[in-house]
Amino acid sequence: MNNSPELLLPAGNPEAFFATLQAGAGAVYLGLEQFNARGRATNFNSRQLPAILREARKKNVKVYITLNTVVKNTEMGKLIDVLAFLNESQPDAVIVQDWGVFYLARTFFPRLVIHASTQMGIHNSQGTQYLTGLGFARTVLARELTLKELETVVKNSPSETEVFVHGALCYSFSGMCLFSSYTGGRGANRGICSQSCRRTYDDAGKHKFLFNLKDNQLLDLIPQLAAMGVASLKVEGRMKPAEYVFRVGSAYRMVLNDSRRMDEAKQLLALDFGRQKTRWFAGGDVKEAVSDDSSTGILMGKVERVDKDSLLISSSLPIENRYRLRLMNAGGGEPVHLVVKKVSKEGAFYRVNRDNLPVSAGSRIYLTKLQDIRFPTRIEETQQLPAPLNNKLKKEILQKIQPVKNEQAGEKLYFRIGSAEWLKLISFAELDGLFLSFSKQSWMRFNPAEPLIQQNRDKVIVELPRFIAEKSLGFYTELVEKMVQHGIRSFVVSHLSQKLMIPAGCHIFASENVYVFNDAAARFLEIEGVENFVYPFESDFETLDSMSHKNGIVPVFFYPELFFSRMPVQLENEESFAGDDTKSRYRRFRKNGLTVVVPDKAVSILQHKNRLSAKGFSSFLIDVTWDTLSKNRLKTLKTRFLKSEQLQPTTSFNFTKGLV
Repeated sequence: MNNSPELLLPAGNPEAFFATLQAGAGAVYLGLEQFNARGRATNFNSRQLPAILREARKKNVKVYITLNTVVKNTEMGKLIDVLAFLNESQPDAVIVQDWGVFYLARTFFPRLVIHASTQMGIHNSQGTQYLTGLGFARTVLARELTLKELETVVKNSPSETEVFVHGALCYSFSGMCLFSSYTGGRGANRGICSQSCRRTYDDAGKHKFLFNLKDNQLLDLIPQLAAMGVASLKVEGRMKPAEYVFRVGSAYRMVLNDSRRMDEAKQLLALDFGRQKTRWFAGGDVKEAVSDDSSTGILMGKVERVDKDSLLISSSLPIENRYRLRLMNAGGGEPVHLVVKKVSKEGAFYRVNRDNLPVSAGSRIYLTKLQDIRFPTRIEETQQLPAPLNNKLKKEILQKIQPVKNEQAGEKLYFRIGSAEWLKLISFAELDGLFLSFSKQSWMRFNPAEPLIQQNRDKVIVELPRFIAEKSLGFYTELVEKMVQHGIRSFVVSHLSQKLMIPAGCHIFASENVYVFNDAAARFLEIEGVENFVYPFESDFETLDSMSHKNGIVPVFFYPELFFSRMPVQLENEESFAGDDTKSRYRRFRKNGLTVVVPDKAVSILQHKNRLSAKGFSSFLIDVTWDTLSKNRLKTLKTRFLKSEQLQPTTSFNFTKGLV
């Protein structure tokens, strides 16, 4: 295949690393001890990196290091140490999500080549053009793009693009999922997702998998992706075993070398031990992309009988010694893992060792590993690492990310509304600014020349959506031009690349989707001309208090968008559903063709307003985008805010309990 793209394979442990080399990887990506989006993988330590680079370069394989989580302000010192170490070690690139990580790497460690993680949510050509201008060498595109959209973005990207072609899919856009964070403080953006989309939910009394996506498999599309100029084809799987990496990598390498071997490659993928497969948006398989089985592995059969020392199993496949099985008890609960050490055939059944495991008759059996391929399990650790960064230099870097000026201009209160109907109830005199977070259809009907809007145009702030499909770029560019023509010159960007739409002389705010978890990110936004920003909805008081940039806008009332997805979800109850325990309830909305899931209870820290003011914060946001239309509600929220009083029934999200 001419102009063959790079094959990029995952390594979550030493065995998987060596598997990537044998499978024909052009590059491998892996994480070190901290700041990577697969915190539950084994990962690698700094002393192993020199040997990894040495082994990879023997085979002309590149190594990319994942620094693709958001970083708390209290972790800035550790982050600088990691960047300094990588700057000396010289991997082929680092993959980042956090704007603060990018700013530090670009400004103080210029030898590092930087790739934009899919967590950055780049989904149109404007995004790749903006990142190229900043100095990114490559963009990992969002998984939700159609083949036509991919072709347009790749064609118009001045730098390299990378596309996921195989592995697990997230229901929500990567970087925009708050469900795990909301239900347990384990942030997906922090690398410790609890996989809320893999759970069952209660829909009108029925327990269902509503968000459980099949695995991505774009093997059939490899010739087209190569022809359009995609630079790198990426396989997801840093949590997967070495055998998976080898089989999947070998299959894709086979097709990249010779597309006539497609059928042979598919036979290899039949034993990748993943979930059912979909080509999703790229292949137009969206309708059937949700699975009613979240298990990985190959379903073999079930346990027919449980004896004292053995299990009698019915299986559609032969069972051999050293097979690794996962047994899912019929009554639910945690799975049981069993390595076959002793197996015999008894008529139509197989008898295998039980190992005193808690197994019940009727349990489903999945084959998860053949263990027929072995790879080295150890990587040499060097005792001679680069000297750590001088403390004086580290202090100078930390000093340079402090705010240039942090003047407090008195208390400011902003509201955000999600529909034009709220305008009839809003009193502009009581607000310092109003975010208009409207749908595309609402903007089509919106008249900026109306007297109410013109009389308050200095307080009207037009918010751009966090997902703008390629075909909609023109619409939003024209919307901005129309607003400016009518004297509205304040805009909220939900992705920094949207700055390219906004003329000079306008006021730019950044929404909570432009993550500011640390002073470096805040400093970068300041340099980029962003006048103010909303702190992330999943933040906590510890992170807020630790920041020197306290001039941002603190959200004190809102319904967090737990899932933000291009994927429809089918509900019998059109409006809401419940968690599997039926105690927690959620609401589903469609906006701009996207699915948004929010909890039925708002998040409120109105009672902490005085505390926040004492800590130096002076700008606040009350967000009623997903609230019920009510003038009394607005009055109550304003009153509670002024009095710093609690509002019930609400939750405090991570603010008090903390984000891991």
